[in-house]
This record gives sequence, C-alpha cells and structure tokens, in this order.
Amino acid sequence: MLTHRQLQYFVAVAEELHFSRAADRLGVAQSAVSVQVQQLEQQLGVRLILRNKRQPIALTDAGAMLYAEAVAALRHIERAEQVGLLAARGLSGNIRMGYVASAVTSGLLSRLLGDFRASHAQVRMQVIAMETPKQLNAIDTGEIDVGLVRPRRQYPDGVEAMIVHSEPFMVAMPESHALARQVAVQSSDLKGQTFIAPQFNESEGFSEVLARLASAAGFPVTAEYHVNDFITATSLAAAGYGVVIVPESIRLFGQPGVAFRPISDFHELGHLALAYRKREHSPAIRSFVAAARALHPE
Repeated sequence: MLTHRQLQYFVAVAEELHFSRAADRLGVAQSAVSVQVQQLEQQLGVRLILRNKRQPIALTDAGAMLYAEAVAALRHIERAEQVGLLAARGLSGNIRMGYVASAVTSGLLSRLLGDFRASHAQVRMQVIAMETPKQLNAIDTGEIDVGLVRPRRQYPDGVEAMIVHSEPFMVAMPESHALARQVAVQSSDLKGQTFIAPQFNESEGFSEVLARLASAAGFPVTAEYHVNDFITATSLAAAGYGVVIVPESIRLFGQPGVAFRPISDFHELGHLALAYRKREHSPAIRSFVAAARALHPE
C-alpha cells in the first residue's frame, strides 16, 4: 500500500528533478528521499525516475503519470485533514433545526443563524418549520438536532432547553375597535371581549397566558375561536371576529387592518427556547448551542 510519505517524497523529486534539492525542500536527508522513492518503485514494479550520473534525472512515462495522480491524492489528503480538524473544532458539519413561526416574526431565527454563520460558515444548516410538541419528539428521536420552541415545564428525558428570546405581550384588534383609540389598554378593559386562541392544540402555551391575564383582571375568559398560529389569529382579529393576545413582535408582520396595543398592567413575558439533546457528541451542534447561549446569556 502506498504511503503519504512515499507520495510526498516522490512529488518533491518529480518537481525539483534533483534529489538533493528535494531533500532540502522536505527538510530531510537525501538518503531518506532516495529510500522512499526506491521503495515506491519496488512496490509498483516499475521505474519512475531515470537516474544518470552524467545527466539530470528525469521522469519516466510511468513516473509522469503517477506524478499527476500523486499530486491529486496529496491534495485530497490535505483537504481531508482540514475537514477533520474543522469538524473536531465544531467549524464544519451538519445541523438540522426546527423552529416555530414566532422565531421568524421575532427575528430570532435570522439573528441566531447570522451570528453563528459569521464564525461557522462551513457548517451546513437545514431548517424546518415545526410545532413545539413535534420538535421535542424529533429531537428526542434524532430526526432534528436542535429546535426553537415555546418553553415547557417538562421536556423528554433526553432533551433540555434554555431561554434565548423574551418579549412582552400585546393585544391585537381590528383598527375600528373602540380600544384601538387608546395608546395602551389595561387588562380590565378586555372584560367582555371575544377572544381568539392561537396554538389551541397545545396543552401548554398561550391558552395559559390568556388564563393568567383573565385571572389578574378578575374576569373569566372563554375563547370563541381557536386557530393554530398567530398569523391566522390576527387575520381573524383584523376581520372583526375578536381580539387576540400576541407576542409584541407579531406586529412587525405588518398585517393590514390590525391595531396592536400594549397591556399596561400585564408584565408577563413570552419566551422562546432552544431545545437540544443533553448528551450531544457533535462538536458543530455543541458550538451552535454555545452561540445561542451567548446571544441571550441571562
């Protein structure tokens, strides 16, 4: 089997056409170069170098053919070494990431990906829109590696998460709504309103936020309309079907016909978390988790 050293020494001789200069270039004794080239010729059973004391050395036809392949092989080996070193340092690899829609509207997804790419340009990212419960299961089973999710009180045994984004809540309503004439609303102003509940199919999340708001204001709330996401919820609000409690960043979506007002006496924050496997062996994924932690250290 050919060795890296044999090819390296042969290429040096082929390019210098001089054993002494090849040895100087490699920083080794001339005898070592001669031995490696001779062993290479013996292994292949063909003469590669024409040696003549009275004339400069030259490549045989077989030597010229081997030289082209040897140069390519050494380049592949060098590339493989670089890829291996980058992978070991978390600077290359593949990461599959899930995300909820709020990660897009809040700007978190693009901000996190942009910050990570600045120092990990050779890590290939695959991003997949996915609801929180499905993401947590997919991380646990290995379908995805990390996910931007709505936080949960409990996670699967092999998964943990950290908060990476926080923002206040607002109430979205039609522009024609009487409360839209106010700069801000109080929770008590929402008594008697028809509520739209986003993400109703999750056991945790914004249905609990709505319940805590109602509890703080001292009135019961029953959502009349149930939808899967905030964009649909604000569309219903714009059409006059009711009001919806949303994260502040939803207003950046710029949906026409909707007014957003802060709730002055409701100080709870909405959060997004990065979920990941507790025992993660990939350096690239560990680097991504570390980058997310630096983005939101508190």
